[in-house]
Amino acid sequence: MPDPVLYRKRLIPDECVLLEDDEIIYMDSEIIVTKWSALHPKPQLDHGYSCYFLRKNFKISKFLLADDSLLYWYCDIVDYTYDNEGDEYVFRDLLADVIVYPDGFVKVVDLDEFEEALDKELLTGEEVKKALRSLDSLLRIIYEGRFPELQDQIEKRI
Repeated sequence: MPDPVLYRKRLIPDECVLLEDDEIIYMDSEIIVTKWSALHPKPQLDHGYSCYFLRKNFKISKFLLADDSLLYWYCDIVDYTYDNEGDEYVFRDLLADVIVYPDGFVKVVDLDEFEEALDKELLTGEEVKKALRSLDSLLRIIYEGRFPELQDQIEKRI
């Protein structure tokens, strides 16, 4: 049976991209782990791995340099829809993101985009609540020292 099809939907800018080159390396009812090359290569970011936590509404990605060294862990707050007929997941970026650097420094980013989405009414009140609950949950996991549990979902599969 072929793997499901994955899409990344962004609100700012408004786009939906087929992740045709992402390779699903593990999947169950709670997570999907993928291997990928950068869609828009940057001087440092070359490739990486992602784990979609379907019940937690976030995606944890290991961003790697061309030499396979760690750039940082990038955490997206997401929601998703699943189309059973087409076996397609559409993961929608809810804009608030967290970066965890190799030295443990934690940075919350893109809250300006989150505010812009609110101003433009691109998110409903329920979606805002979902995003904030997921962001809070992720930050609690990080601050309580449990982030390695999330990282392990990738590490044990690569």
